[in-house]
Amino acid sequence: MLRDTRLLLTGWMLTLIAQFANAEVDAVGLRVIDTTVASNEERQALLNQVREQQWQRLQAANRQSSAEWKSIQSLDGWKRLRREKLDALKVSLGRWPDAPRQIRVVVSSTVEGDGFKVDNILFESRPGWWVSANLYRPDKPCPPAPGFVICHAHHTPKEHGELQDMGMTWARAGCLVLVPDQVGHGERRQHPFATAADYSKPYRVGHADYYFRYDNAIQLQLVGESLAGWMAWDLMRCADVLAQHKLGGPQHLFLLGSVAGGGDPAAVAGALDDRFEVVVPFNFGGPQPETRYPLPADAENSFNYAGGGSWESTRNLRNSARDGFLPWVIVGGIAPRRLIYAHEFRWDEARDPVWKRLQTLYRWYDQPAALAFTHGSGMVTGQSADDTHCTHIGRVQRALIHTALRDWSYVEVKPEDEYRQRLPAEQLRCWTDDLRRELQPQTLAQQVRGIAGRQFAEVNALQAKLAPAEFRQELRRRWTQRLGATVAPQLKATERRSVQVEGDITVERWMLTTSDDLRVPACVAIPRKIDGPTVIAVCSRGKHVFWKERAADIANWLKAGRVVCVLDPRGIGESRLSDSRGRRSGATSSSATELMLGGTLLGEQLSDVRGLLNWLRSRTELRSTAFELHGDSLVPPNPADALFRQPRDNDDALPAVSQPAAPLLVLLTGLFEDDVARIDTRGGFVSWEAMLSSYLVLTAHDSLVPDVCLTGEISTLIAAQLPHCKVASSNAVDSWNRAVP
Repeated sequence: MLRDTRLLLTGWMLTLIAQFANAEVDAVGLRVIDTTVASNEERQALLNQVREQQWQRLQAANRQSSAEWKSIQSLDGWKRLRREKLDALKVSLGRWPDAPRQIRVVVSSTVEGDGFKVDNILFESRPGWWVSANLYRPDKPCPPAPGFVICHAHHTPKEHGELQDMGMTWARAGCLVLVPDQVGHGERRQHPFATAADYSKPYRVGHADYYFRYDNAIQLQLVGESLAGWMAWDLMRCADVLAQHKLGGPQHLFLLGSVAGGGDPAAVAGALDDRFEVVVPFNFGGPQPETRYPLPADAENSFNYAGGGSWESTRNLRNSARDGFLPWVIVGGIAPRRLIYAHEFRWDEARDPVWKRLQTLYRWYDQPAALAFTHGSGMVTGQSADDTHCTHIGRVQRALIHTALRDWSYVEVKPEDEYRQRLPAEQLRCWTDDLRRELQPQTLAQQVRGIAGRQFAEVNALQAKLAPAEFRQELRRRWTQRLGATVAPQLKATERRSVQVEGDITVERWMLTTSDDLRVPACVAIPRKIDGPTVIAVCSRGKHVFWKERAADIANWLKAGRVVCVLDPRGIGESRLSDSRGRRSGATSSSATELMLGGTLLGEQLSDVRGLLNWLRSRTELRSTAFELHGDSLVPPNPADALFRQPRDNDDALPAVSQPAAPLLVLLTGLFEDDVARIDTRGGFVSWEAMLSSYLVLTAHDSLVPDVCLTGEISTLIAAQLPHCKVASSNAVDSWNRAVP
């Protein structure tokens, strides 16, 4: 009997060991399965498919814009088009408040010069939002004085020598010259790297403000605003400051936008505010410093009027390609007021198609003499004396500006008369400790958190007012508006590439083709006996990473009879946009381009996931009547002691960015699909508000959605799934990709 008992115990133990071993073998066996769908020959095309499609859509926008232009035969036709496009431009820039009746201005100090004075001023552009600026004025004023507003470049702020040269020269000629710090620059910077002593290693102090534009733009974008819009708003308020000056307000008002990032907001402000009688937007509207010359003979048809997306948000305005307010249209919108078409380096006047269009416009207005130009020589890549590099607006570029202003009988200044006695930058600073205590200036983070708080409150009030089903429908509508018009879940074709049988599991590899001809690789693992909801898994790093890292979970799902499908929506995995998700990555450029085209990458990816669900429903043998969704970032969070406090000179040195697209995608899928029974997210956002808390945003650009705060918080999106869908969320991260307890 004892012997029989031992045999029974031994058999029972062996069975347990065998079961445990089989479970381990299952996970190990799954990990070695190759989930790659694309062939070697098509892998590069798959990696490029999003960029290639975006380029085709940009080309279509160019053709549409050119067709609209060619259809216009008169000034009336242009006026109608101009009104339509500038209205769309203003909508894209954000929700502007009403212009204040009176601007609050504080003079912090005055510097005496030779024939001029400089008032270091602060003025309130929005409640609590102060602008630092230098106001150059004549020593012996003769009102009303002409007024200049100069928008500096992204290289250095208002105290730079070239800006001083212009301010002093025109002030000595009897003009008012106002040079403000742009949003995030100079005394308005939002980061802590103002001097070389602020960081232990060498970095480009002059470019720190420029690089952190990326973070400022993201924070504004999340609350439905834009960096270009806030910059343009400040330039318009500069016009108010000059108008209420004690000299009686300028008789004529001029707006100059510097070569690198100053011409963008200047063109926008100049087109939208007709108080600016002369506008000089450098490097915006036509060929850029990087353009190769000579232009081709067919430049009218081949020129890329729309441009392309990059992290530099003021140069690729949201919805610009979709709605047709391309840069050349914005510059053309300045007509019939006087325009100086400005280029930093050489310029191909004979073949520039934008110049030809501008000439036509001014002839229609019967104002051909109101159009002038200025340019330099050489190339941006050149380093010789013939390559007219400048920081803002150099002497070479200013020479033709002086000529135009003399010809138009505004200001009598010759290039040789320019004044050049530059002051130390410290003498042109506006803020003092006493003024900061008195005026309590807000940071950009405080401003956007205030906007977000009001938007969250609006959504919460709506949620309290509506029945759950009604609120869910409203939330769908709001998300559809923000994600873009491409969320309709359709697949155009399916192609099974291969089948692999492993024990009781069949693994199918599929290449799915979307309605817009992009390919979505997917793998479907089918157990012999199917039972329960179909599991859909999306991973920000790609399905191959999820398959290996979560192999034990996949094995358990398959053992429970679940069909498991892992996919790579466009821009992820086999069609990833780039290996990096940082500021200057290809992924960021593609995400910015999608915004120009009127959509979002997240919206396109959501269409892919929802299309997959439709396809699985159509396969009756899989019995996909309910779904369980898993969205996993699988990007390790940054340790709490990582070196976050460092400048953006080298983004590769910064801690890793979070990639929460997959967790957000499954939550959105659950919002739009009624047969989702469970959602599991890992590594997602803790909240949108967390993105607005500091000067640095370490989150992939393609995971962010413009104006998202008007959909409510992440918790609002989760609550909208209940009670019919269970939601589990873990490993959430904040805006610095740190784990949230």
